[in-house]
Amino acid sequence: MEEEFDFESPEERKTSVDRYEEMIRNEDQYFFDSKAFEGIIDYYIEKNDPIKALQVADYAINQHPFDVTFLLKQAQLYSATQQFERALNALSKAELLEPSEGDIFFIRGGVYGAKGQFKEAKEQLFQALSLSDNKDEIYFHISVVYQGEADFEKAIYYLKKTLELNMDNQEALYELAYCYDILDRQEESVEFYKKYIDSEPYSYYAWYNLGNAYHKLSKYPEAIDAYDYAILIKENFSSAYFNKGNALVNLDRYQEALEVYKQTFEYEKPSADTYCAIGECLEKLEQMEEARIFYKKAVKMDGDLADAWFGIGVTLDFEERHFESLHFYKKALELDDSNPDYWFAIADARYKLKQIDLAEEAYAKVVELNPLDVDAWLDYSSIFFEQDKVDEAIEIVSEAITNNPEAAELYFRMVAYLFANGKYNDAIVFLELGLATDPEKHYILFDYLPQLQGNHIISEIIKKYSPK
Repeated sequence: MEEEFDFESPEERKTSVDRYEEMIRNEDQYFFDSKAFEGIIDYYIEKNDPIKALQVADYAINQHPFDVTFLLKQAQLYSATQQFERALNALSKAELLEPSEGDIFFIRGGVYGAKGQFKEAKEQLFQALSLSDNKDEIYFHISVVYQGEADFEKAIYYLKKTLELNMDNQEALYELAYCYDILDRQEESVEFYKKYIDSEPYSYYAWYNLGNAYHKLSKYPEAIDAYDYAILIKENFSSAYFNKGNALVNLDRYQEALEVYKQTFEYEKPSADTYCAIGECLEKLEQMEEARIFYKKAVKMDGDLADAWFGIGVTLDFEERHFESLHFYKKALELDDSNPDYWFAIADARYKLKQIDLAEEAYAKVVELNPLDVDAWLDYSSIFFEQDKVDEAIEIVSEAITNNPEAAELYFRMVAYLFANGKYNDAIVFLELGLATDPEKHYILFDYLPQLQGNHIISEIIKKYSPK
């Protein structure tokens, strides 16, 4: 027999809520039927007031002690307010009344999951699966438990089962993208969403997730196309605009990105992240004063946004206001002291201010945090070379080569230092290594030490490696 649902109309619910609140004010006891109590509980849930909703559930249980609905509502509310033992007690009472009610096991599975008791959570959810018609919702919650166990393969399996039963479950689409991301399997993510879109071409969320997967694979034009489809289907999809802007930035299309970021304001309130992204575009377009305005808007909205503080520093540094820029770089560093870009900017500013010892310390931190930053190694070694500490410069480049054996520019810099140190035979060895790695970059050697351009031996060796 099909269950009939008889929900209150908004007017009826308002009347019930008013009558209930009058009862509380008068410290009296009024009778409400089950339908009215459900409406009052849902009203307070929608108002995000679980304490009042729990109070109503208590009244409902007192007046309707054999109605399992209120014990289930009570259990959900106890769970939402982290009162897990009380939630489990309410579910035990419900089970005594209706032992085959699937929602009892479903809610209990959620409680165990929230407590981190994943084995018990799965037992309850699989039991719910055999008793409930809402299998897609249960599969989804099983996937959440597997994520809690860090078993993302199983989570993907149950998310796909969720979507087989309910193609419109946006949460499942989001979680699936997340699981593929954690497993670094973006290619599979792309294939899944493409196949999904074949069945559901108007799913804006699927197009959006496809765009995100392409983005993570650095396939930015494909990502932009996918975001455009998401926007075409859902014009006010602000997240798609924002991520499209990010993809455009990665293609150095800053003017276009700027316009796209600004479009988000038509559909949602400006956020600190969007202001910061606009600031970065303007900075890249060398519109520094305007960039600074947007970076300042970002930090005013969110004082913990390190990139915005850093951006203000970059705009000042560009204007050769190095001392002022340091203040903002240091502010960014306070919020994220393991960001090598921030340390690099501080090192550069210190160097420009002739604070050589402090610049050395900052460069040391950069290469410690990111030993693959070739430019940082080169600048770090230069400081010592300029102070005639050639041995130290050589030592730094040697360490840089160990970390970046494919970087030809390091070999050519080493050649310059070794020549300056009178170690000609060693210099020739490194010259050949550099040319073998990338002969096109030999100009770097002459950029750094132009006087070597007239060296006959060096010219002959370079000729050997030049294309015929």
